[in-house]
Amino acid sequence: MTKLNLDNNKIVKARELSKEITKPVHDYINKHTTVAIERATLRTLGADGVNKDEIPVPNIIVDALADKIKHGAAKHYINALVRKNLNPQQLNSKIADGLDITTLNFTDKDLIDKKARELVEAFASRVKENVCFRNKKIDQYKDKENSPLLYLIVATGNIYEDIKQAQAAARQGADIIAVIRTTGQSLLDFVPYGATTEGFGGTYATQENFRIMRKALDDVGDEIGKYIRLVNYCSGLCMPEIAAMGAIERLDMMLNDSMYGILFRDINMYRTFVDQKFSRMINAFADITINSGEDNYLTTSDAYEKAFTVTASQFINEQFAFDSGLPPRLMGLGHAFEMNPEKENGFLYEMAQAQMAREIFPEAPLKYMPPTKYMTGDIFKGYIMNAMFNFVAKATNQGILLLGMLTEAIHTPFMQDRFLAVENARYILNTTKDFANDIEFKKNGIMQTRAKDVLNQTIEFLEEVNHIGLFDAIEQKMFAEVSRPKNGGKGFGGVFEKSEEYYNPVYEYLERTLNLK
Repeated sequence: MTKLNLDNNKIVKARELSKEITKPVHDYINKHTTVAIERATLRTLGADGVNKDEIPVPNIIVDALADKIKHGAAKHYINALVRKNLNPQQLNSKIADGLDITTLNFTDKDLIDKKARELVEAFASRVKENVCFRNKKIDQYKDKENSPLLYLIVATGNIYEDIKQAQAAARQGADIIAVIRTTGQSLLDFVPYGATTEGFGGTYATQENFRIMRKALDDVGDEIGKYIRLVNYCSGLCMPEIAAMGAIERLDMMLNDSMYGILFRDINMYRTFVDQKFSRMINAFADITINSGEDNYLTTSDAYEKAFTVTASQFINEQFAFDSGLPPRLMGLGHAFEMNPEKENGFLYEMAQAQMAREIFPEAPLKYMPPTKYMTGDIFKGYIMNAMFNFVAKATNQGILLLGMLTEAIHTPFMQDRFLAVENARYILNTTKDFANDIEFKKNGIMQTRAKDVLNQTIEFLEEVNHIGLFDAIEQKMFAEVSRPKNGGKGFGGVFEKSEEYYNPVYEYLERTLNLK
């Protein structure tokens, strides 16, 4: 029996509703492509680099295609490789110098298919090698890992300064390093190129920055005897491209939510849903754990009154992840410790919510976010709040623990702030090591009653969303109390219905490999 004594039939009902909710969205997804999917596909085939105006080669190709993109960009790129007898690096250089590959006549289809298989296999082999390397290192150093894994951020804007911060955090005890993206990058419809040293509130996500940070974390990991996981943001208008770059450069986790970009960045819902499937297919193939963003709902909604929207979104994110080939072990479903600290018994409600997530999604690692909304600058109270958060995380067996900082809401954390955050967490994780296995919850007590109430509200909410339809539910402000128009937002012009001749050998390979067809 579970601690919360939840009704399993209601959990099954919630999953059935989520499947019904996502089905029409999935039907739409399967009929459409986007400029970002086509650019991501080109990247997996070898397209890279920029021209003299810093326009990325994948953007040059897709922009030249215009509405011909509905047939797929890959065929044009592979055709050019065959016709010109070039390798990808040589072709990229010529495209950057002005070659328009979209005007070339197509060669024999068998030759294109043969070259496609060669390029897809090269991408697949590299990703498989990354997965093998990661698993070997994790197995080698597994005795050094915390449970839950301790997640710390760096965000200087300069990738070389980020390295210093990241390596210091790893030496202090972090298991996971997240490089926060520069403010506004999610709204760029291209991926910047090369190493970057200027960013505001974070550092640009580029493939070179991924490579540089990956090496830095491997180096410090060998030094301290632990595999350090690297995280970035697979979201925004370039969601699939960042997934492709992360797979190539061996990132380990990606923030990758099905609705976050819609609700919090005003990215068009059709664009986001289509993009998130391909990005998650890539993440699934690369064995990358996704982190969803339900914690953000509580920045705009009350954590007590709207807790059911978090649980509902977790169910929906789970179903979209299933539809993309992601197994539960790679679903870092999100939630947060964001109850108003002045609320009587708020700690019990927080613990009930966290335990409920653990019992409903037993195989998911779960990404647990620290208090931020009610951090005031009182570092002493903030430290206590973070300690209570850490206790709930351990008591409910969360998998990924984003450490709270005592200077939250004052400034970007100093290294000493992170040190204290790690010390706080490690003390609590150690002193409560077997707490979760040694307690029972009072039958029909505050926590059991709260969890049952939230689950009931979740089902009612999912039934309403299913009746209205997810597109309309978002438009009607049912999630996070934010309304987004179906045909509005950023990136809608980059969505295209696939033609009958649509060609994408990477998409097809992933569908076969992930058993989606």
